[in-house]
Amino acid sequence: MSDDPRIDTSVAHPARRYDYLLGGKDNFEADRRSADEIVKRHPTARLSAQENRFFMHRAVRYMARRGIRQFLDIGTGIPTSPNTHEIAQEIEPAARIVYVDNDPLVLVHARALLTGTEQGRTTYIEADLRDPAKILADSEVRDTLDLTEPVGLLLIAVLHFIRDDDDPAAILGTLIDALPAGSVVAASHATPEYMPAEQIATLRAVMERQWRDRTGTELRELFTRPDLRLLGPGIQSVARWWPDEAPQPRPAVESVASNGVMAEIRRT
Repeated sequence: MSDDPRIDTSVAHPARRYDYLLGGKDNFEADRRSADEIVKRHPTARLSAQENRFFMHRAVRYMARRGIRQFLDIGTGIPTSPNTHEIAQEIEPAARIVYVDNDPLVLVHARALLTGTEQGRTTYIEADLRDPAKILADSEVRDTLDLTEPVGLLLIAVLHFIRDDDDPAAILGTLIDALPAGSVVAASHATPEYMPAEQIATLRAVMERQWRDRTGTELRELFTRPDLRLLGPGIQSVARWWPDEAPQPRPAVESVASNGVMAEIRRT
């Protein structure tokens, strides 16, 4: 139990609920109850959470192998190994990583667990994706990342917590506009399109005030910009993203209610 007065253990938080779905122990009763309600309505929710992590692993490896040496991971959640810095610094020990989350409990664990190589740098800031300008202006971000060089921007299982009235297109635009050509954005997003209609309805009844699921078409609209080029298979279930590099056997898309997207930033 944390002594931080900002940590409300009576209200479920996405980072702690995600930790529980992944089999972690850094969560509270409210998080477990909320997650269990989701599992009742979406029985493969734990698999969906795992597949989101596996998609993140493949995305970071892809970025690091193509020469990206710095990463901005927003909505990182409670550390679950392997984390972004572990994957990136295994390929490039000098890689630099900034983690961002809005749960103070994540900061407690991040300080203890997110240690990187001597050559690189790993840091964490407490901030909210809904205020991207604040993230970009943060001194830790500016000291760790060189925004004139390519950056890997990770938005894994976080955009569905940005409702339409939060203006997700503007949030993405602020982040993308701040990054140079050669940067790559990777995102995963809850989707209803692989689930039966009755399952969608019951899940939305539980989560309607917390998230906004989006179809692949709706996700594509968020990434339709003249300075973005979609990579890989485009908008696809995370279970189908570079399946040969993923743990086998691959699950059916109907069991994984999440799409993935990767896009390269291009400037003319």
